[in-house]
Amino acid sequence: MYTILEILKYTLPAIVVLISSYLIVQKFLITNLKRKQIALLHETQQVTIRMRLQAYERLVLYIERIHPRHLVPRVYQTGMTVSDLQQVLTFTIRSEFEHNLSQQLYVSRQVWETVRSVKEQEINMVNHIAKQLNAEGPAKELHGRIVDYVLTVEGELPTEVALHIINEEAKKVLSYGAEA
Repeated sequence: MYTILEILKYTLPAIVVLISSYLIVQKFLITNLKRKQIALLHETQQVTIRMRLQAYERLVLYIERIHPRHLVPRVYQTGMTVSDLQQVLTFTIRSEFEHNLSQQLYVSRQVWETVRSVKEQEINMVNHIAKQLNAEGPAKELHGRIVDYVLTVEGELPTEVALHIINEEAKKVLSYGAEA
């Protein structure tokens, strides 16, 4: 019995020290791991915010490039027919859209659907106006009709609405970070 008490006298404090050391080291390691995870999350959010803002920039550029007041003068060439200009306009709108397809990864569904809708509305507008004209007529007629449409349309053009939506979401990302 005496031997057991002597053994316990030495082993019991050693066990207590071992358990307390284990708990302290474990708590330290968990705290350190959490600190590293938070730092990594913060760094990842900074990268994500930059990428999202770049996506908004590219989509704004796309919307501006397909706006009729910018697109028509850029692609119009003397000697084109209505049909030629119609084809070039629709091709340009589609190809620029395809060039920006990857941006949907970084923006909200609402923004992406708005951009897709604007693309379709711009193509439909060009096709609708072109149908009213002689396909072999001078492209200047289509150019003039599109300019008239832009100047006389009631309310905002689809491109202007899309720019507003993109700008609002970009402001939210700037204000609230990656959670927006």
